[in-house]
Amino acid sequence: MTELFPPTRLEALSRLSSFVPRAGRDYATGRNYDLPEKGHPHVSQLSPYLRHRLLTEAEVCEAVLGRYSLSSAEKFIQEVCWRSYWKGWLELRPQIWADYANAVNMLDEDVHVATAEAGQTDIDAFNAWAQELVETGYLHNHARMWFASIWIFTLELPWQAGADFFMRHLLDGDPASNTLSWRWVAGLQTPGKHYIARSSNISKYTEGRHNPEWRLNTQADPLSGPPHPERRALRDPGEVQPGLRTGILLHEDDLSPKFLLEALPDAPVAAAALLSPARRSPGTVSAKILGFVDQAAADTVDRWQDRFGARGPIETSVDKIAEWAVTQGLEQVAAPFAPVGPAGSSLRSLRKRLDAEGITLTEVRRTWDNAAWPHATHGFFRFKKTIPDLVAKLGAETE
Repeated sequence: MTELFPPTRLEALSRLSSFVPRAGRDYATGRNYDLPEKGHPHVSQLSPYLRHRLLTEAEVCEAVLGRYSLSSAEKFIQEVCWRSYWKGWLELRPQIWADYANAVNMLDEDVHVATAEAGQTDIDAFNAWAQELVETGYLHNHARMWFASIWIFTLELPWQAGADFFMRHLLDGDPASNTLSWRWVAGLQTPGKHYIARSSNISKYTEGRHNPEWRLNTQADPLSGPPHPERRALRDPGEVQPGLRTGILLHEDDLSPKFLLEALPDAPVAAAALLSPARRSPGTVSAKILGFVDQAAADTVDRWQDRFGARGPIETSVDKIAEWAVTQGLEQVAAPFAPVGPAGSSLRSLRKRLDAEGITLTEVRRTWDNAAWPHATHGFFRFKKTIPDLVAKLGAETE
């Protein structure tokens, strides 16, 4: 895990710097090629860092737009903004995540699912991607689409089981991006429009490495499901109060705390981290994910120790974080806003514990999210019209 994706901000910045010269024409023309044997040369491989915000969307866009015009780097900027779009879309419709999580909890053991996860089907390309995912914690985006399509329409397995397989192994596994992408492939996200993997497309974009030929079902109909739930209003973040003894709480959804420190009226007296990667699935989450998240959080605490006050625990237990807050005599805890997903669920549980102790938990939402999420009301086509304003107004929202 650490060989392919060292979980540090220094590594993230190094990868960003190396990729920026390729973010224009090279990315636009080569981004669909799945070439693991060449190290995936046409894509950034920044997604594990963006998912945990060791890098932020704003600073990645600023770095790329410092070299290219928006039109020249349009494809890459759009890919970065897809992440924000999906998060906003799910934040406005959290019931989708709840329904998915409930469906995963209801799944029975299935020998066919186990065979697919082990990469032991009669489709060599699919098997190679399953093995690459488990071994590396990463898959090229195009391979993810092919894999999901084959899983759903050729192998005829539950899409929720496939999405859960990804969440248990992808270092960048994200509740919004993963769940909604699988729904999109299935034809549920944009009702009636699904994604069918075709041998010709796979052969072209793997440069002939894979060609499933007749093995794929290319005549499948999209899945059907209930209509989207009604949009809710975005949950209001709280406001950090001055004059209170304050601690900082990090979580794996946002490990760039500079914006949080700048939002505090007073210096924090202590800091800790509450990590929830094991809650991504009721199954066993990959040790690669657990190690990445734990080491990334430790890297963040190490880098900001002189601004954090007393160093607290990096914990997976809500109870132990509550004990930490009480022991430190905190009156309020400030955390980055946690969107729908495991980290958000953990913060909700913690809030109840802290409320009982008279301690306030306040989540601070980034300027980028405040600007992007309200526009995730319909499809991405409408959302992308807001991208020029988004990148023009924000500037760099770095650590």
